[in-house]
Amino acid sequence: MAAQFGRRLRRGATTTAVAAAAVAALSASQAPAAPQADGGAGDRAAAGATPSDDAATGNSPYYTDLPPLTTPNKPGASVNLPVTGSAEAGIPASVLAAYKKAEQELAGTDAACRLPWQLLAAIGKVESGQARGGKVDANGTTLSPILGPALNGQGFALIKDTDGGAYDGDATHDRAVGPMQFIPSTWATWGQDGNGDGRKDPDNIYDAALAAGRYLCAGTRDLSLAADLDRAVLSYNHSTEYLRTVRSWFEYYKRGTHEVPDGTGVLPAGTGGGTSPSPTPTPSTHTPSPSPTSPGTASPSPTPSPTAPPTTQPPTPRPDVFGSLENAGTGTLAATAGEEFDRRIAVRARNTLGAPLAKVRVTFTVVGDTDARFAGGRTTATVATAADGTASAPALTAGEKTGSFKVTAVAGTTKPRTLTYTADVTARVADTLTRTDGKVLTATVGGAFADRVAVTTTYKGTGVAGTAVTATMITDAETPAENDKGPYFKDADGKPVRTLELRTGADGRLELPEIEAGDTAGTYTLRLTTGSGATLTVELKVEAASEAASEAAPEETPEA
Repeated sequence: MAAQFGRRLRRGATTTAVAAAAVAALSASQAPAAPQADGGAGDRAAAGATPSDDAATGNSPYYTDLPPLTTPNKPGASVNLPVTGSAEAGIPASVLAAYKKAEQELAGTDAACRLPWQLLAAIGKVESGQARGGKVDANGTTLSPILGPALNGQGFALIKDTDGGAYDGDATHDRAVGPMQFIPSTWATWGQDGNGDGRKDPDNIYDAALAAGRYLCAGTRDLSLAADLDRAVLSYNHSTEYLRTVRSWFEYYKRGTHEVPDGTGVLPAGTGGGTSPSPTPTPSTHTPSPSPTSPGTASPSPTPSPTAPPTTQPPTPRPDVFGSLENAGTGTLAATAGEEFDRRIAVRARNTLGAPLAKVRVTFTVVGDTDARFAGGRTTATVATAADGTASAPALTAGEKTGSFKVTAVAGTTKPRTLTYTADVTARVADTLTRTDGKVLTATVGGAFADRVAVTTTYKGTGVAGTAVTATMITDAETPAENDKGPYFKDADGKPVRTLELRTGADGRLELPEIEAGDTAGTYTLRLTTGSGATLTVELKVEAASEAASEAAPEETPEA
């Protein structure tokens, strides 16, 4: 969460009992204990996930300013918002649009959750002062990074780096990032593309608001129920102090709010304009009001004890430092055995600011039981990214082994980023069936054909081994049906059969068994068919014995 910038305390008596309660709340707000998240069905969570044992924000600090005691004079939670009102009730246009868009998206994909946009607005107010008063560009991305202090265990939870500094610029410890203050490890699971630009950016209010909505809706929560809403907020930051503060703003925004131009929103006292919130990292010890289950009256709060600011400041992200690696549009990788894949693997490197980064070395490696190879017979290839941050692997050619294998793309040295692609190789399927010779096949009634029928199955001119071939004596080539007379084969018992299931040899060649002529003269058709649909018909001529003899007899020469 954003660091605390200041406090606006309620007027009222300060008693020892209240102060003790506030200190207890402060201790709870900084404890790294597990949030009270639902253990419900994962099908309502992003990518099938449910909140982890750590809060979405790592229990980082947050703004503790409370809404004015005089709330907007608009009872209920109508979406017909007033166009004017108190300054505190104003929400920057892009930020407000992001909250409403997230509510609409969840209403369509998880209607049972009943997420109200005012809850996102309350969390956004407490986390970052509505993205620092709406300082975002036309796409909703913050004009400068919003980073919490290092979660180094010194006054905060201890969370070691999980993203190599890609999001928070810190390769040692994680920091909460963006207007909704996600820690990188949580963003890796719950990040969303809320504005449809193809990226999941925690610094974008549309992406962050949708991610926060899905996180709050995890499990089987119904946010119209007070208990479920409380559990959802506590899963965001496990602190009673935090829950009460968010609840206060939630009730305030439900009474009415209005849109103000981006960059003109009201910030809590003490906000700064650098790359990270400053100066005070510790949540205040006052007890905000109203309570989570009984909204209404405010409670007096004690003046908090001053706390020391963090001793370290987050490093400024550098445009020349590698931050992330992403798929650059690689589609399905498939090829037939022995052929080149029709697609090349493409990746894109980005710097710690999210912009494309050139001259990053990416190593592509063929992994698994396969004989597929890059050009030149190599299993690895290293390519540097171009000016647009992209790099493409060399052409990849499938071997003779069929099945799936992996190709990895790795970039970075301090903490490498790896992408893994699956490639599939399918067996060749014969597209042509031809005879090996063009001999005319004849036989005499009661005899057998002297010549055997030999064929070859090929795929693009190469013989295909193991091709299934069906040989059938048919009645008519137009409407083929098995013939019940004429030529036939013999089975293992010597009985006549007119259909055989055969398979080609290693070179794709097949020689049929001997064919018996049968006892009826005539012209017959043998039809050969492969499983892939290639067909071939062979004419078989059966002659009567007298006809065959006359053809074989020599011509008589008349006497002189």
